[in-house]
Amino acid sequence: MSDRNTQLFLSLVIGLVQAAYTQLGKVKNELTGTIDRNLDAARITIDTLAVLELKTKGNLTDEEAEVLKRALTELRMNYVDELQKQAAQPPAEVSSSLNAEDSPGGP
Repeated sequence: MSDRNTQLFLSLVIGLVQAAYTQLGKVKNELTGTIDRNLDAARITIDTLAVLELKTKGNLTDEEAEVLKRALTELRMNYVDELQKQAAQPPAEVSSSLNAEDSPGGP
């Protein structure tokens, strides 16, 4: 891969990693300035990176493969951490954060 292609590939990976950290609620959303957690979206982004790793296997430089591997490892650990936090959250906190419009079946 040329230097330019390597830079573009790494930019793509880094962009997806940043999106995943935002979706995990680990960093502020740059557009809104708030911390928003959306674990479903984070999982999709992490799965997208995993597919990228699978589909590019054997076509990446050692550096590119290592960046992708480390990113996936860190994101997966953070995702599991957030799932555990969510599971430990008392039901009262979960239900109090929902509006009537958010509950199953609507208002």
